[in-house]
Amino acid sequence: MSSSNALDPQSPLARAIYDLGIVSGIILALIFVIVTGGVVYAIFHFRARAGEPDPNQIAGNRKVEVTWTVIPFLIVVLLFALTLPAMNRADPPPPPSADVVVTGHQFWWQADYPASGVTTANEIHIPAGKPLSVRLESKDVLHEFWVPKLTRKMTNVPGQPNHIWLQADKPGTYIGQCSEFCGTQHAWMRIVVVAEEPTQFEQWQQTQLRPAQAPTSSATTKGLELFRTSTCINCHAINGVPGANSRVAPDLTHVASRRQLGAGILENTPSNMRAWLKSPQHIKPGALMPDYSLTDEQLDQLSEYLSTLR
Repeated sequence: MSSSNALDPQSPLARAIYDLGIVSGIILALIFVIVTGGVVYAIFHFRARAGEPDPNQIAGNRKVEVTWTVIPFLIVVLLFALTLPAMNRADPPPPPSADVVVTGHQFWWQADYPASGVTTANEIHIPAGKPLSVRLESKDVLHEFWVPKLTRKMTNVPGQPNHIWLQADKPGTYIGQCSEFCGTQHAWMRIVVVAEEPTQFEQWQQTQLRPAQAPTSSATTKGLELFRTSTCINCHAINGVPGANSRVAPDLTHVASRRQLGAGILENTPSNMRAWLKSPQHIKPGALMPDYSLTDEQLDQLSEYLSTLR
């Protein structure tokens, strides 16, 4: 899985910001060297010596004052001229409708694809090489969506949608996170962006639109029944299960196909699924999913059922 190194851009959007940062860094480094060199020179060249008069003062020298006003002004103009095209490359105007709507929750991400009707959580799939328009929303507090290798960061504001573009040069898996402190589990609000070949992306969408797999064993049948009769159904949706259409918590229709649980706090394995169901508050204190005190038998049934939902 790819890191979240902002110094390794993998999209035209991120590269525009990176290139501007490199050029600006060089300019600022030159300013630092010149100013520091001048200060060091003045310290040694004009240091007090016994019997020597004070150096001539230049207060009120119009040429000097104009020079040190014009030079910083020209530097600011240069940086502004470099920034404008970078802004246009990193943040083109949004289209009338978004390709993906990413909503921040405490403490997870919901991703909706309006054109296809796909809904998933904490894992965004995109076609490689194609820019996608992303609308950012929040259901509770301020969050901030950031996938460093692919795009700039932008705040999810309750009641005030924002916009970014998301693109990857090539297929791969890219890590993002919430970069705005949003509560107890802010650090465990990761997001995975999976860039795929266009044909694979279309296959993924078609798979996501299918209803959940029906139980195939006694244990999974009991696990489904436990899901339906407990309070799980009040928060989670599973396509194909009557009454399971709530969007308060992550959609579980294809939860077993995702790479992580709890927005990145655990790898998605059957044993970790059982551990998560047993005590989510121990694993992720402050998450809105409470501990249910399930018996070992119930944990086996429910985790086995959810692990089949691919």
